[in-house]
Amino acid sequence: MDASAKLNVAKSLPKKPFARPSREEAEAAVRTLIAWAGDDPTREGLLDTPRRVTKAYGEFFSGYDDDPGTILSTTFKEAGGYDDIVLVKDIPFSSHCEHHMVPFVGKAHIAYLPHDGIVGISKLARLVEAFSRRLQVQEVLTAQIIDAVNEHLNPRGAAVLLEAEHMCMSMRGVRAHGATTVTQRFSGVFAEEKSEQDRFFEMIRRR
Repeated sequence: MDASAKLNVAKSLPKKPFARPSREEAEAAVRTLIAWAGDDPTREGLLDTPRRVTKAYGEFFSGYDDDPGTILSTTFKEAGGYDDIVLVKDIPFSSHCEHHMVPFVGKAHIAYLPHDGIVGISKLARLVEAFSRRLQVQEVLTAQIIDAVNEHLNPRGAAVLLEAEHMCMSMRGVRAHGATTVTQRFSGVFAEEKSEQDRFFEMIRRR
């Protein structure tokens, strides 16, 4: 079973219900981690850290409350006959590896060939943010972005490329500072015609 099939299977599985902890419980967990790391959570410099961490987590993982369908719900049918590539490149994003809960940071490039209309270009950046502000792996993040574009915009084709540095690899383990991970997915015309892929890559490189 390929990665796309596994992802679709995972999407179809019912989510197990769970109780979201209270802020107080989350702050207590942070104090436990501080103590486990070897420091004193009651010392002056750390007294307010649990509150700050839970507030930061609310920002880091705000994507769980975002609906990709809502983000891409407004399209414009009147595009003046434009039917060529729409590319938004160098979209900055930051996410957190679901294996170590440390950041990976990079940029996304999204292109599509309009069919049923166009979407506001800022919405593509919002789409990246919605999926990246969750616990992620880059391969799944790439697939989620292109799947959402295909589902909600119904383009003739779409292309997504992500490049990022993973702190779980540069800060720990092999400590490979500066190593970049690149993932890509194509659909429709981009998947069928190499010339369209080549145009996508050329447009990304163009400054």
